[in-house]
Formats: sequence, C-alpha cells, structure tokens
Amino acid sequence: MIEERTGAGRDGALSPQALYDETYENYKRFINPPLARLMKLSGSPVEVRASGTTIFDHDGKAYLDFAGGYGVFTLGHAHPRVVAAVKSQLDAMALSGKTMFDPLVGRLARKLAELTPGDLSISFFANSGTEAVEGALKLARAATGRAKIVAAHDGFHGKTLGALSASGSPEYRLPFAPLVAPVEHVPYGDTSALAVALVDAAAFIVEPVQGEGGVNVPAPGYLAQARALCDAAGALLIADEVQTGLGRCGYWFACERDGVVPDILVLAKGLSGGVMPIGAYIARPELWDAAYGRSPLLHTSTFGGSPLAAAAALAALEVLHDEDLIANARARGAQLLRGAQRVAQAFPSVVREVRGLGLLVGVELRAEGYAGTIVPEMLKRGVTAAWTLNRRRVIRLEPPLTVRASEVERALDALQAALGAAYDKLGFLGD
Repeated sequence: MIEERTGAGRDGALSPQALYDETYENYKRFINPPLARLMKLSGSPVEVRASGTTIFDHDGKAYLDFAGGYGVFTLGHAHPRVVAAVKSQLDAMALSGKTMFDPLVGRLARKLAELTPGDLSISFFANSGTEAVEGALKLARAATGRAKIVAAHDGFHGKTLGALSASGSPEYRLPFAPLVAPVEHVPYGDTSALAVALVDAAAFIVEPVQGEGGVNVPAPGYLAQARALCDAAGALLIADEVQTGLGRCGYWFACERDGVVPDILVLAKGLSGGVMPIGAYIARPELWDAAYGRSPLLHTSTFGGSPLAAAAALAALEVLHDEDLIANARARGAQLLRGAQRVAQAFPSVVREVRGLGLLVGVELRAEGYAGTIVPEMLKRGVTAAWTLNRRRVIRLEPPLTVRASEVERALDALQAALGAAYDKLGFLGD
C-alpha cells in the first residue's frame, strides 16, 4: 500500500519505517536541522496522501486536518474540480512568457473585482501572501508619496524583508534588523494610538482577525473606526486577508463584518484552492494610476499569475460559491467555537479562553508549556492542530470549510482528551 502511494516501488520497495527514516534524515541534513528535530520530537509523521479533510501518513493512518495548512486548504485537499481545472490547463500551457495576454488571468482579475467590496478592481498576482503584502506596501508608498507604514502588535504579514518589517513580533524581526523603515506598531484594537501613529503615514496594514497573533478578534466597529482615521490622515487602509479572506471567517472577506471597503485587499492561502500557490492584492484604480500610471513595469513578477494558478483560483472561487461553503463556515464555526468553549470549561487550570470567528478558532492556554503536549496528543488521536506563530500558548483550530458536523465533534473529542492528558502530565503550570 505504501509503495502505491509514494511510488517507492519503482526504485525498490521502501517499508513505512524506511520511508520515515529517509525523509527525516533528508530534513535533518539538507532542509532545516533544528526544525526536523522538533518535528520528530512532537511525533510528526510523513504525509504521503491527502483528500478532502483527511491526511494519510506513511503507515496508512488517517488524520482529520484541523491545522488546514494554516488556512490554505479552504476547500480541503485535492478538491476534484480544482485538480481537474489545473490538469486541463497543464495540457494547454503551464507557464506564460508574459509577452502576450492571458485569458485566465484576465478572467480571474475580473472575478475578484466582482467579489471584493466597493470599487476594488485592479489585481496584481504573486505566488504567496508575503509577496502580495510586499506589493501592497510598495503600492501604498508609490501612490501616496509617503514612506511610513503603521501596523499592529502581534500582526503577521509574512517573512520577506518588507512584510516582516510590518509584522508585529520582535522575535522574527530583530534577528534581521535593520529592516525596511519606517514602520510604527500600535496595539491591535487601540484606535487612540492608531490616530496618533497615522500622522504622515502612507498606510495602516491590519488583519481583520489576527491569525498568527493568537486568533485575536477585535471589537465590532474597529475596522470602521480605522477606516475613518485613515481617511482623516490621508493614509490608505490595507486589509491583510491572506488568512481571513474567502470564507474563512464566515464572510467572503472578513472586513465585511464591519462593512468596510479597504483601499487595498491582500489575498493568498485559500485563493489557491489548496492545489497551486497564488497570492494577490486588489486595489482601487486611482491608486494604481497614481503609482504606476507613468511606469507600468515598476512592479512585476515572472511567475506570479501563472495560467495554472489562475485556473486553480477560478475553480476555487466557483466551488466556494456552488457548494455554499461560506454558510458552512458560519455554521460549523459556531459549532466548533461553542464546543471548544464547552470543553475548556472542564479544564480551567489549562485553558484561559477560547475565541474565534467562523472556522478560525483559538484555544488560549494558561501556559505555553501545555501546547507542546496537547498538539502531539491530538495527533496521536488522529487530529492535526497547530499553535500560532506569535503566541504559542494559543492552539489554532482551522479546518477546511468543507468540514462536516461529525468531524467537528471528532476534533472536539480529541481536544478534550489532549487537554486531560496535558493536565495529567504537567499539572498546573500557572499563568
């Protein structure tokens, strides 16, 4: 069975253990030695196949995916309509030379203009969220003639130099200082601090819900107030919806919770359909004209907006609509949030709070040390989960939008068992 899944039989059959040993050794020697050791310590297996909400490892064990690629697998793994669209396009043309028009890229840009709020209509396509953020920051600077960017503490916008400068965790910024200046960080949700920081700023970049910051959901009206403050200061509002957009939070775009139209909206992750990498930012046309009207080649990408990526994204948007997955995200998200809060009540010494919006739910622990036990314990029980990058005491539950009610209950059972195992092993660690 493992030969069939991995193709190992063509070069000599590998046993499941041999495949694991080979893969771990390759990671340890040639990819990221410290990360390889951490993954092995946490019991991470080798993934060899995935379909829908399920991942299969080298031993054939099935896992319910509640890590969800940190938001990538909105449609689950290998959705057949997205896979078919990519296969069909592969037979026609895989990459564009960018010297001619590409009909699929044009159709995708038009579709995003139809879906995004307000007058957002000009799209630039990249290969990832961090590239899209870089482009959005460049556009804001070029369009306004200002240099300063305002961002939020605990925000996460990527790890390339410009995006990292705006990200809100010193842990990831400081080893690479000095970064792209000037960027001023303010407390998330604090509009008084934002008003002061916006003086002479090009833009405020913000996540409608902070994912890597610990699944922080702002009070209703926060983005609307930020919109008004940006307008008063002559600054642009950039909504980073890389993780929150395309149904994740129960809306097409999470900024719609406050009825806000940003000046620039950034997408990635779910736009890929879980099959091909793609990122994008969508802007008001007057901003594009102000920045690039006289020099349309100031910001370009060789691989961004490839025909394969465009085919995948178009199919993904159709699936989101046709399968009514945003409504499912609201329903299953409410079920997951209520269930996780109920489970947490049985372990008040371990869990501080459960919060979330749609199918992005965070379980904040009273001590970071619990997470190192809870995530592996859930994995043992056949459910993946992950902690958030900027707040490792928060375990994130982020399944595909295709998740069923019975699968939510399975994940909650695994969470309950893992919380119990962590308390039995570690006792009370305190706040």
